[in-house]
Amino acid sequence: MKYAKKNNVQLVRSAAAIFWMGFFMAISFMEAPIKFTAPGISMAQGLQIGKVVFGMLNICEWIFLAGIVVTCFVKKPAKPEGWLITGLTLILTLETFWLLPALDADAGRIIQGQTITGHSLHWCYVALELIKAPMLLFAAITGVRSLLKSGPVPAISDLITTL
Repeated sequence: MKYAKKNNVQLVRSAAAIFWMGFFMAISFMEAPIKFTAPGISMAQGLQIGKVVFGMLNICEWIFLAGIVVTCFVKKPAKPEGWLITGLTLILTLETFWLLPALDADAGRIIQGQTITGHSLHWCYVALELIKAPMLLFAAITGVRSLLKSGPVPAISDLITTL
């Protein structure tokens, strides 16, 4: 059962990275641009919806990251995976404490009818999201690779019973 305990932690870490990636990609790359094409949704309404959705997405991302970090205390990640987790932490911190507040303020001004010149912060956010996606994928793949290197993978039912 020693195999199962440590490797379940790795499995949880990799699964959290995959779910996080799917979650934020669905919102950032699908919901966000699509809502502005819906009939009857004005720019102001789309921005108001976006502020709420991205605020909740940010909370969920911190929950995913917290789950990943907790697993690091139980089973130390391999160096590449550790660096990816550190990078993800940095990106999420920048988004939370710098970019999202600035973008929220810009959205608020647009909602109030003011004109905003320049969209460099928006493109910076998009760039970080484009960097975050492969980092999450590589973190998950790195984790699964270390899981596979540690020996034969037990059946799902065996993993569930050892949790």
